[in-house]
Amino acid sequence: KQKMSVGINGVAHVILTVRDWRRSAPFYRKLLGEFLGLTCVMDAADDKYSKGDGPFLYYVGGRTAIGIMEAKAPHKDENFSQWRCGLHHLCLRVKSPEDIDALYSFLHKLTAECGGATVQGPRNGPWAPGYRSVLFEDPDGIRIEFNYVPGKGLLGTADKKLFSKL
Repeated sequence: KQKMSVGINGVAHVILTVRDWRRSAPFYRKLLGEFLGLTCVMDAADDKYSKGDGPFLYYVGGRTAIGIMEAKAPHKDENFSQWRCGLHHLCLRVKSPEDIDALYSFLHKLTAECGGATVQGPRNGPWAPGYRSVLFEDPDGIRIEFNYVPGKGLLGTADKKLFSKL
């Protein structure tokens, strides 16, 4: 038998579900649009464009897209938990280690203004040679990490097994 395989070309999109869209939308507009330079292709505070799914915010760029939608009852009042089945955290890769420091400075101000928190300031990690990251939470506690990994990262090492490095 011939083995079938399909190559992945990136992450097409991630949709994050927030408790209060009106509270979270300004946070994501500033982060995704103003700071990261992604293009907003939908910013609908009503159901007109979301086919009854409620408010929707959608940004495209960096070979991916990120959408924000509001939770529905009975889940609207539930807190995000990275230990529940589903999303643990979202990690986006940046192009330089200096970007991590710039993000930290921006996110410190953004979370003070819009809610959320810095979980971990800029730090180097053991997950790949040159790994550097910052971790924060949005106003609903959804964890978002930004990281920088030079070159091919872990795939550029002779031993490609992550846990042999930790």
